Amino acid sequence: MLRAKFLLLLLFVAALLIASCHIAEGAEDGYKNDGTGEMESFNITCNSSRPISHFVYGITANMAAVFLYGSNFVPVKRVETGDGMFFQWVTCAAIWVVSMFGDLMLQSPKFCPFAMLGGVLWATGNVGVVPFVKAIGLGVGILISGSSHLLMGWASSRFGWFGIAAQNVSRPILNYCGAGLCLLSGLIFFFVKADVKLLHSSETIPLLIDRRTNSGSYGQNSSESWIDTIGPKSKRFIGFLLAVVAGLMYASSIIPVLYIKSHSVHHDSMFYEASVYDLDYVHAHCCGIFIASTVYFAIYCAAMNTKPKLYSRAVLPGLLSGLMWAIGTYCWFLANNYLNSVITFPIVTAGYGLVAALWGCLVFKEIKGLANCLIFSLASCVVLTGSVLTAISNL
Repeated sequence: MLRAKFLLLLLFVAALLIASCHIAEGAEDGYKNDGTGEMESFNITCNSSRPISHFVYGITANMAAVFLYGSNFVPVKRVETGDGMFFQWVTCAAIWVVSMFGDLMLQSPKFCPFAMLGGVLWATGNVGVVPFVKAIGLGVGILISGSSHLLMGWASSRFGWFGIAAQNVSRPILNYCGAGLCLLSGLIFFFVKADVKLLHSSETIPLLIDRRTNSGSYGQNSSESWIDTIGPKSKRFIGFLLAVVAGLMYASSIIPVLYIKSHSVHHDSMFYEASVYDLDYVHAHCCGIFIASTVYFAIYCAAMNTKPKLYSRAVLPGLLSGLMWAIGTYCWFLANNYLNSVITFPIVTAGYGLVAALWGCLVFKEIKGLANCLIFSLASCVVLTGSVLTAISNL
């Protein structure tokens, strides 16, 4: 069953990237640079079927990214990962491998080292994912990180923070309302109490064991991470804090690419005449992810006296998780070529949180009780309304 899923996803990657190659050829025809570094989005009118089709393509790619981002941690939900360091490295390795295939199918565009900085920021935030999922649950944890991701990403794109060009929309009031509702949904989800239970399975002993130690050195608590050893209130607070920080790191990871595109028309910039096609930077982004995760894992191994906790059952779920994330990133970057990031950011960040929450509620039964279900339903309606308003703000 797992192999079949891998095969289908690999075929999907190939089809997506082949389509991207053809889209790249016409990308410059659909966009023009206004001299400020800001990419003009397609105007949606009833008199032209082509712009409408571009809008449909952008929304479709965005929705695919929402589903894949919201589902990429599902394979590991019921698998013991310990402190998560080994799992995050396996995930990042899978992301890098997918990006290499993508780079080849895009005919190896010019490599931009500056885009690797975004990957480093993303990998830094990703280190805290397993701890906050263990602390506050898959659904609530991803929703909180998505809210901080939304706030930082939307604001930096809309107002031109960090040296990137501010992006305008035809209906700013709708855009503000949509982003505000998406953020409000994250605050409402804060009051949802998740029922998170520790996993108990046979996979509680690290893959590599020093046989010179006695058999009691890896006892019942050997699979516990530091987040499992603290009290419930502190655990919940730290989980929320890690989720917020992870979201901020995720949002910051896209800024280097936007910065390069914004300065591609400045004659005095080192990025002058750089590509404005987002997919050209995915491989560099993923290289930064893999390098940073490898460095973090090496530091972890040194801190553990070369006795890291490695879990064999986390390998295949980790690979699948990385594969899904990489495909989602290609979809998101593809959507950015049809829609402004000021539109895609709120939809993706709020949407994947909702998908993760639905997994947590319907499949993993993390959300129980009438009050919790009502709060969850209210927040879901708010995030859907916000996403719709944001999507139509540039019509």
